[in-house]
Amino acid sequence: MRVEQDRFTLEQQVCFTLSVASREVVSLYRPLLEPLGLTHPQYLVMVTLWNTEGPVSIKRLSRMLQLEGPTLSPLLKRLESAGLVLRRRDPADERSVLVTLTEQGVALEARAAGVPTTILSRLGMSLDRIATLQELLSEVIVRAKEHNDPPSSSAAVG
Repeated sequence: MRVEQDRFTLEQQVCFTLSVASREVVSLYRPLLEPLGLTHPQYLVMVTLWNTEGPVSIKRLSRMLQLEGPTLSPLLKRLESAGLVLRRRDPADERSVLVTLTEQGVALEARAAGVPTTILSRLGMSLDRIATLQELLSEVIVRAKEHNDPPSSSAAVG
């Protein structure tokens, strides 16, 4: 399949637009998160924990955040060093590690509560437009994953 020449400019590359958009949006978070002592990836971990009932396994947290274990583990280690989370072996399954918020981690939620509203305000987009954007990006993620997933073992046999 030949890419049409007018789709072969930098500005027409989906990866370029997504990369720049991601960088710019994340940069809006930085000044809001620094006083909280969080990086953007740490903030996403904390948001997930704030919205999850009780202890959560690292495996489940990894799925929720769509992060690989080797990426998530250092984030959790830094959050634990900051006194925001605790990591403990699951007494029911020694192979599993559970993550829980500390009192300090729970208290941080109140300080972070204004972050989403501030971001929406700075973007200057309606909630409907943001919701549409998130739906479209979710579709992009699903479609990209369909092509990134390795073929099943039965499909590879032949």
